[in-house]
Amino acid sequence: MRQHETDGGARKAVFAPVDNRARVDTVVRRIGDAIELGLLADGEQLPGESELAGRLGVSTVTLREALMALRQQGLVTTRRGRGGGSFVSLPEVPADDRLRARLRGWSTEELRDLGDHWAALSGAAARLAAQRTEPADLQPLRRTAEELGDAGDAAARGRLYGRFHVELAAAAQSARLTREQVALQSEVGALLCLVLADDAYREEVAERHRAVVSAVQDGARETAGTLAERCVRESAARLVAVRLTL
Repeated sequence: MRQHETDGGARKAVFAPVDNRARVDTVVRRIGDAIELGLLADGEQLPGESELAGRLGVSTVTLREALMALRQQGLVTTRRGRGGGSFVSLPEVPADDRLRARLRGWSTEELRDLGDHWAALSGAAARLAAQRTEPADLQPLRRTAEELGDAGDAAARGRLYGRFHVELAAAAQSARLTREQVALQSEVGALLCLVLADDAYREEVAERHRAVVSAVQDGARETAGTLAERCVRESAARLVAVRLTL
């Protein structure tokens, strides 16, 4: 299986050492979120247990417990013998009724607060990327924006939307911002399917993402930040509008 061509900075954040608190849960959340976002591709083989434990800074016992939990969630499959190992298993996307039920668990105030937090993260990432990134670092962002413009189903659109903002944080060369974006997407990413099913809005978002990339490339710090914030706030507002219909 060809390894997913995702920006190295985003992938490094996935496999960066975890902190000392609840390490099994942290590993499960880190890898699970990356799979949900498409940062790790369906069918991709994870590094071997010893290597992966070393990269995450945990014991092999902790890693094995985490892999067991990921298998129970259907996010990882393990094959024994020659050519074996642990492989990513992309979960089925929840149906609209399940997504709407999940959205009912959020109040409009919580969604607005989430939108504010998300906008702050993406705006900060875009401003830093405009200062720090090199032209070659923008290729993953351009690719993801173009893939979003072509994506046919809402599930893929939701993953690409989230991946763009994770890669934007990676372009800012901030591991902490990248991890924050991954964690945030695990909260809201699937819900975006409810607003990205509309083709016109999908193209609007893709165009906004292209504009962010252009501003970052030009080093236009404030423009890049404002565009990223505006994109996120609009999406959050649309989620609020859907919530109000439930």
